[in-house]
Amino acid sequence: MGPPVIAPAPRIARVVTDVAGMDKDFDYLVPDAVAEAVSIGTEVRVPLHGRRVGGWVVDLPDAPSAGVTLRPLAKVRGHGPEPEIVALASWAAWRWAAKRSWFLKTASPDHAHPVLAPPHRPPRPPAPPPRTPVELPGGPGVHVLRLAPATDPTPLVAAAAQGGPLLVVVPTAARAAVLAGRLRRAGGDVALLPGDWGRARAGGASVVIGAMSAAWGPCPGLRAALVLDAHDEALVAEGAPTWCAVTVLAERARRAGVPLLAVTPCPTPELAALGPVVTGDRGAELAGWATVEVVDRREDDPRLGLWSERLVHLARSATPHARVAVVLNRSGRVRLLSCGSCGELARCEVCGGATTSPEPGLLHCPRCGHDRPSVCPRCGSMRFKALRIGVARAAEELASLVGRPVGEITASSDPATTDPAGRPASMGASGPGTSGADVVIGTEALLRRLDPSSGLAAVAFVDFDQELLAPRARATDEALALVALAARLVRGRVGRVVLQTRLPEHPAVRAAAAADPALALAGQDDLRRTLRLPPWVTVALVHGDAAADWVAALEGVEVSGPDRSGRYLVRAGGPAVLCDALARPPRPPGVTLRVAVDPARL
Repeated sequence: MGPPVIAPAPRIARVVTDVAGMDKDFDYLVPDAVAEAVSIGTEVRVPLHGRRVGGWVVDLPDAPSAGVTLRPLAKVRGHGPEPEIVALASWAAWRWAAKRSWFLKTASPDHAHPVLAPPHRPPRPPAPPPRTPVELPGGPGVHVLRLAPATDPTPLVAAAAQGGPLLVVVPTAARAAVLAGRLRRAGGDVALLPGDWGRARAGGASVVIGAMSAAWGPCPGLRAALVLDAHDEALVAEGAPTWCAVTVLAERARRAGVPLLAVTPCPTPELAALGPVVTGDRGAELAGWATVEVVDRREDDPRLGLWSERLVHLARSATPHARVAVVLNRSGRVRLLSCGSCGELARCEVCGGATTSPEPGLLHCPRCGHDRPSVCPRCGSMRFKALRIGVARAAEELASLVGRPVGEITASSDPATTDPAGRPASMGASGPGTSGADVVIGTEALLRRLDPSSGLAAVAFVDFDQELLAPRARATDEALALVALAARLVRGRVGRVVLQTRLPEHPAVRAAAAADPALALAGQDDLRRTLRLPPWVTVALVHGDAAADWVAALEGVEVSGPDRSGRYLVRAGGPAVLCDALARPPRPPGVTLRVAVDPARL
């Protein structure tokens, strides 16, 4: 009688499903037929409560959880995030009080990849540049590189790729595509995410590049990470979880023991707190900032309204090859009105909110949607005066002053009405039908729609004080970032940026005029420490039906609120203290609760 035959232990896969609202591990049996295809990060489909759902393998334990009856995996879809990304997703779920599945989905391809084609040869980096605008620091850690807004970052990226696989994140997909094209023309093997996810996962690229979600992109053998315009709000998710691509890359680089290069024209206090700020040649930096002209409006005649003589002259001088963009960060026609006879503010008769004037003869309430004729309920007058006009009305006024059509671009403008260079195709001062405008006006969205090839000679900010005095902790940084974006559009020193302001000594205005972003940082540290604002504290905004009871259960943190919007502000001395506190109380089922950790706009 021979020795007993010992059956091999069954292989177990621990899975996180993609079911919304569920953040629990489930154990499944791995069939022998697919055992070789299952590893940590593999995308699978599993049976759960009578249906098949998607998920990711997050562990391969030796034994299942106690009391579990194993069912086999229903299907192996293909390759998913790398094992280190799976671990990073667990950290991010703690860091932003979210579900792991949210980050695993962000890190996954758009379609299944059952097989990855291995590269035929080692990926080639782009040709090394003869010189870089900023010297690349060595060693792990976060290095903040100050690069002028109009300076081409391609040589910097190519130099960083010489040491091995490089992961690059930029604020927009359009900029990622442009940069990828330049690096390919320099001979590099580049994977542009999300389309080239499979090639990047197989290790066939020396540079992996994409927009915000590329922070979770595959890059086997990562040797360095680089993020362009690290200050940009587009790198922070608007809705919960309010994760930040720079923070994710910093943690990813720390775990891999490689450097993160955070490139920005205007370092913020948050970036300065991550690592030392490295600057390049001062002359080159000056050339990369536009000539900034400050129009001090403190002594102007109030009857001029929004339009200084300098701005009107600038708009009149526009030509098809030297176009002018005017920025007014107020959409609509008229944002605030008062009766021209009795001075009564135009308010909604239903909810009491301020009404706007989307068209002549009509008052509209943006709060409740109620419309009514333009008649004062107090005196019956039909004459109203605009206290705060929007872009549409401003376009009408500017067109009258300069005697030419004025195009209009806002966030709600149809992209089909602009050509590839951002030129308005059919939008003029009086609506559709006016084409080829040499002067264009719009909100901040105008700066993000245009590009440096659009032939801009100047950008003018009509009411820069609106940015400087915005009720946000990061107002100074955001104002300077807009100037940097404008400087890129006018191609640095060859163009001009005009700031109309009554605060010419504001740090952001002085920094822009001197092309020295360090001036905007001066004094912010002490102010933010005093007000207990980031980066010296970590904050979270909590709101929803369950917010009051839930924040009452938090321990070891400071809670204030609720504010007028019903939001509670939670503060702690650092992310470890705050995130541990947020992770302790259970989320109430079936009740609305939103937690935004370190939101972009506070």
